[in-house]
Amino acid sequence: MAVVDKVLIIVENLPVPFDRRVWMEATTLQKAGYQVSTISPKGNGFEKDYEVIEGIHIYRHPLPPEKSSVIGYLREYSWAVYWQFRLAHRVWREQGFDVIHICNPPDLLFLTAGWFKLLHRVRVIFDHHDLSPEMYIAKYGQRDIFYYGLSLVERLTYATADIAIATNESHKKIALTRGKKKAKKVFVVRSAPDLSRFCAMPPNPSYRRGRKYLVGYMGVMGEPEGIDYLLRIVRYLVWEKNHQDIHFMLIGGGPAFEKLKALSEKLEVTEFVEFTGFKTGKELLERLSSCDVCVEPSPRSAYNENCTMNKILEYMALGKPIVQFDLREGRRSAEEASLYAKPNDEIEFAHLIIKLLDASELRQQMGAEGKRRMQEMLEWRHQAPKLLDAYSNL
Repeated sequence: MAVVDKVLIIVENLPVPFDRRVWMEATTLQKAGYQVSTISPKGNGFEKDYEVIEGIHIYRHPLPPEKSSVIGYLREYSWAVYWQFRLAHRVWREQGFDVIHICNPPDLLFLTAGWFKLLHRVRVIFDHHDLSPEMYIAKYGQRDIFYYGLSLVERLTYATADIAIATNESHKKIALTRGKKKAKKVFVVRSAPDLSRFCAMPPNPSYRRGRKYLVGYMGVMGEPEGIDYLLRIVRYLVWEKNHQDIHFMLIGGGPAFEKLKALSEKLEVTEFVEFTGFKTGKELLERLSSCDVCVEPSPRSAYNENCTMNKILEYMALGKPIVQFDLREGRRSAEEASLYAKPNDEIEFAHLIIKLLDASELRQQMGAEGKRRMQEMLEWRHQAPKLLDAYSNL
C-alpha cells in the first residue's frame, strides 16, 4: 500500500488559522510527520494569498460578502468551489498530496475531492462539521428543492469519502444511517480547544462598562444561533425585571450582524448590549475571562439539537458557568457545568441568568466542573489520537 504522508485540508467556513478546529487538526498532523497544506477563504485579518505558519502551507482565496439568502449562499458556494478547485491544482503542483480532507459546509467540496480521487487516486476524508439539510430548515423553515439538493450532495460526499470524521455521536449516527458508512470507517473527533493555548486570563473590569455583572456570548451571528432570543431576554431583564446592572457583550459576526444590531435598537437595549465584532487571540481570551456568565441561546431545531457548539466547549475551557436551552448535544458537552432552560423559553432562560448572577459560589462550582470535564475527557489532547487513528485507517 502506498505511503500516505501529504495532506490537503479544504475549509470554506472560516480562514486558516482562525478556524480553531482545522488549525488544531493541521498542526496535529504536521507534528505527527505529515506535510500539510490548507485551502481556506480570506478574512478576519488573514488576507495573504499564501504563507507558511508553523510548517503549514496556507493558501487563501477571496469570497463575496456574506448575504443571508438562498441567492447569497449560492453565489458564495459557487465562488468557493471555483477557487478551491483552482487552488487545489496549484497545491498539487507545488506541494502534492495523498489525502484530501474536506470540511463542510458547503457539501460541494466533494466535487474537488472526487476529481483528484478519480484522476490521481488520492484518499478522501470527510470532516462533517455542519448538518446542511437541517441548517437549511433552521434558516428558511421549508423543505424545497434546495433542501433535497443538500440532502443529495451530502450522500454524494459520504459516497466519495474513504473515511468520515464526526464531531459528536449525533453526527456519527447520521454517518452510519444517511451516509451509509461502515462503523469502522467513522471516527468521532470532538472540537474541544487545546488548553495549552486556550486558557483563562486575568479579568479586565473595563469590559463591564461600569456595571456590576458581565454576561458574554461568542459565536457566529446568523439565523440559527438565536441571538434574537438573547436580545429579547435582555429586554425582559432590563425593562421588566429592572436589572440594569448587567452588561451584555456579544463577540462575533456573521450574515445577520447588522440585522441584529437593528433589532437591539428596536428593543431599546443598545445601552446594555455591545456588539464587538470578531475578536481573536489575547483580546478574545481576556474578554471571555472577564465574564461572570456565558450564554448559548440557540433555540431547539433539528440542526441545533444535533450540533456540538464550539462556544460551549470554549466557555468550559475558561471555567465559565453557562446558561443554554436544553438541547441534546449541548447537555452532553456541558452536563453539570450549565443550567438548562426549557427549549425556546426566553423567560426561564432570563431567570436562570439571574440565578447564576446572584450565586457566586454556584458560578464557581459550575465553572470548575466545566474545566474538569475539559481536562479529563474533552480537550484537544484527548481528541488528537482519534484524528491520527482515522488517518492510520486510510
